[in-house]
Amino acid sequence: MKNTMYRLLSKKTIKNTLFGTMSLTSILSLSACQQTPDYNYLTGETMGTSYHISYQLPDNADEAAIQAAIDQRLQQINDSMSTYQSDSTISKFNQLGKDTPIAIDADFAHVLEVSRTVYQQSGGAFDPTVMPLVETWGFGSTMTVERLQNPPTALEIAQAKALVDFDSIVQDQQRIYKTKEGVGLDFSAVAKGYGVDVIADVLKNDYEIKNYMVEIGGEIATSGVNKQKQPWQIAIDAPIEDSTVSERETISAIRQPISTANQMHLATSGNYRNSVVFDGERYSHTIDPTTGTPIAGGAPSVTVAAESVALADAWATALTAMPYQQALDVAQKQNLAAMFVVLADTDNDSDSDKKTIKDADNIGKWQVVQTPAMQALRADKPL
Repeated sequence: MKNTMYRLLSKKTIKNTLFGTMSLTSILSLSACQQTPDYNYLTGETMGTSYHISYQLPDNADEAAIQAAIDQRLQQINDSMSTYQSDSTISKFNQLGKDTPIAIDADFAHVLEVSRTVYQQSGGAFDPTVMPLVETWGFGSTMTVERLQNPPTALEIAQAKALVDFDSIVQDQQRIYKTKEGVGLDFSAVAKGYGVDVIADVLKNDYEIKNYMVEIGGEIATSGVNKQKQPWQIAIDAPIEDSTVSERETISAIRQPISTANQMHLATSGNYRNSVVFDGERYSHTIDPTTGTPIAGGAPSVTVAAESVALADAWATALTAMPYQQALDVAQKQNLAAMFVVLADTDNDSDSDKKTIKDADNIGKWQVVQTPAMQALRADKPL
C-alpha cells in the first residue's frame, strides 16, 4: 500500500479579498486505503467551512469528549473573531466609534499579534482592515469581468483606501480601540490557520496525542506519523484554472521533516480559481492594500511552512497580494519557507524543479520555485 498523501488545495482566495466570505473549495482528500483501527477520523463544520482530523486514538480515550473539546474551542474562536456573528467581539469592535475601547480575549490578542507581525514584515501586503477596498471593487463571492470594465473611480478607491489603516488599531493590554472612524478588522485570512493551531493544542496538550493531522479549509498541521507509520505528506495542486476538487493535478508534495520537532504547519493561498482576464491581463480576486487595486502578475499558488499555521496562513496571503517577483524577494529576505507555483516562462533567478501539466486547457509547463528555507525543509535539514 502506498503512503497516504493528503492534499493541500489553494483556496478560493478569500484572504485579503473575501474577508468575511468564508466559502472555500479546499477539502482534504484521503487515499482509498482504509484507516487502521487505532486511528480515528473526525469531521465537522466551522468558520463557514469544514475541518478534518486524523489522529492516533489513545488507550481508553473518550472519542466523544475529544470531539466536544475541539468543537468547544472552535466555538470560542468564532465567538471572538467571526464577522458573521453580530455578537462576536470583532463584530462589536467594528461597530464602535473611534477611541472607544473593547476588551479582547487571549485568542483575539494572539491573532492580532500575528497579523501585526506579518503586516509590518510584508510592507502592508497583509492587512486585516482591507475590506472597504474589497467592497468598493465589488468582489464578493464571485468575481466578474464587468467590474474591471467599469472599475471604481480614483476618488472611490482613495475613499476606501483611507479606511484601510491597520496602524489605527491600538492595543492597550487586553483592550483595543481605533483612532480613525470607520476602520474595522477581519481575520478571515488568519483565523482558520489559528483554528488549526488550537485544535492541535487540544490534541497534544489535553489528550497527549502525538500523531495527528488537522485541516481547516486547506490549512494543515501535522505531527508524528500517519496510520502507515510514515511521516505525513501533503500534496500541492497545480494552479489550473477552473479545476475542482475532483478534477485536479498534483504538481508537488511536501513531506513532514523529522528535523522540525516532527511537526509541520502549512498554508496555501492561490488566485487561479477566482481570476478573470481583461485586456489581455489576468487579475486575481486579491486586492493589494498598498495600491488599492486587484493584483496582476501575482503567483497563481503560494505555499508557506512556518512555526504556526496562523503565521503560515497570514504569510501565504501576503505573498499572493504582491507581484510574483516582489513576493519571492520578500520571502527570501524574511527567510520564509515558501513554494511558488508559476508559469515556466515567469522570470526568476531561483532554482526550480519543473513539472509539465497536461490538461484540457493546455496549461503547459509550470515551475515550482522554492526559497532556500523551503529547500532546506524539504531536504529535512535544520532551518
